[in-house]
Amino acid sequence: MKINRIKLQYLIIGVALLAFMLTSVVSIWSGYKLNKDNLGESALETNRVYAQKLADTANNYLQEQIMMLSANVPEIAEQMSNEEVLKKKADLIRNQTDAFNSIAIVNDQAVVQATSPQTLDLVGVKLTSNAMKEAIKKKKPMISQPYESVSGRLIIFISVPLFSKTNDYLGLIGGTIYLKEDNVLSELLGVHPYSDHSTVYVAAKDGTIVYDENKENIGEDFSKNKIIAKALEAHKTGVMKGVNNAGEQSFAGYSYIKESNWTVIAQRPADAVEAPAGKMVQKMLNIAIPLLFVSLIIVIFAAYKIAKPLQRLAELTESSKAKDEEKNFRTVPAWYYEAIQLKESLIISFGALHNRVHDLTDQSRTDALTGLFNRRTLDEVMNRWTEEQKHFSLILFDVDHFKKVNDTYGHDVGDEVLKYIAITMEQHADVSDLCFRFGGEEFVILLPKTDAEGAFNFAEKLRKSFEENNSPTGKPITISAGIAECPKNANDYGTLIKKADQSLYYSKENGRNQVKITE
Repeated sequence: MKINRIKLQYLIIGVALLAFMLTSVVSIWSGYKLNKDNLGESALETNRVYAQKLADTANNYLQEQIMMLSANVPEIAEQMSNEEVLKKKADLIRNQTDAFNSIAIVNDQAVVQATSPQTLDLVGVKLTSNAMKEAIKKKKPMISQPYESVSGRLIIFISVPLFSKTNDYLGLIGGTIYLKEDNVLSELLGVHPYSDHSTVYVAAKDGTIVYDENKENIGEDFSKNKIIAKALEAHKTGVMKGVNNAGEQSFAGYSYIKESNWTVIAQRPADAVEAPAGKMVQKMLNIAIPLLFVSLIIVIFAAYKIAKPLQRLAELTESSKAKDEEKNFRTVPAWYYEAIQLKESLIISFGALHNRVHDLTDQSRTDALTGLFNRRTLDEVMNRWTEEQKHFSLILFDVDHFKKVNDTYGHDVGDEVLKYIAITMEQHADVSDLCFRFGGEEFVILLPKTDAEGAFNFAEKLRKSFEENNSPTGKPITISAGIAECPKNANDYGTLIKKADQSLYYSKENGRNQVKITE
């Protein structure tokens, strides 16, 4: 009986199909995993930098308020027995700043001498909160942890002691922030720049939420949440992936506010962070599937060409058994030859697919909107340059009042402004200069073999170009910039960025539309 055996042609096609599928799965999965990991690392770093920036801003602001209260101490100390003067002074201080919801002047027995507004009706009342007791006991500037006041509000109390000219302790003056009402924290910290359930919140040292975009969480104890617990324990800047207080896996960055012993936490849900990786897989499949069909046609044709001579040999074998020529055919090294041909066919067929996969991976190095290098590429270049101890300068700048552009003209025009900035940067840059989108409306330019003065001249030309030419809004825009030089200011990536950011912050605080070199 004749036994039907699988022909070599179909074996080649089957092996090729299996190889195509396995290689495609491995290539696409590795691309997906790499992109997903990079997105996660980028989200952690972005949130860390954002949390640190907010913490620095909050810390500086709290220091300013303590200094403002301290500046009024001498005049108040001289008038502690004059109730009318104290009332006027309390009103004046409250109207000087939008930091406090109310002002209280208290004597050394914790009895209220004056308040602003007077509607609080607390004059003559002895305050017995732990925060008041601690402030009177320690006799030094303090920012309390959250507590419930005699009026039933959840507050924090910022106070400075009152001393007479003879250094006698007279009491204290302090301002309150009503945590569950409109206050300076919501204006200072704002909301997370991403509208995908990303949040910013501030926790006191005991885990009580001092600020959250969701006001229902303010005053709640989240000390058992792993992200908050680790951030509170660290007392520094860091990152962590874990479950947030909404029960979602998230990428979080945190930073410590030294002045108040609070911690700022910025977090973004993992689903939102990793969504672009899924979209990348879809794009890769859209490109790979047509290539697979083309490759399959080529392999079928090649298999026919390779198998035809062997099929002919098989026919000769079957027809020549009577002549006893079997031993001669066994000497033909057919399997070795087939293996070599199949290997080369696979290499040729998959060349185009692998190149395309690598091209897609390379695309993750650039910012999709502006075409500039992205944060991931900046990290790689900066780490490499600092490790190699290269001499270069870094310009970090952002657009002044960019939020106003989006609010006034819409996000589409905002995107056009970002593209316009990218084009202008590249027009001013030399071939060796590298331009990056750092995030949002922040940009970075690396100038190799350039000192801070050279970088300053470059940044000034760029700043004047924006100031003198109309942007897509129909009006000029302005930028504020900070410059740091490696290795003069720092010889590691993180410190260099921080130095440039501090100089940028100085430019912002001193009127914007200017460039500051790190001292």
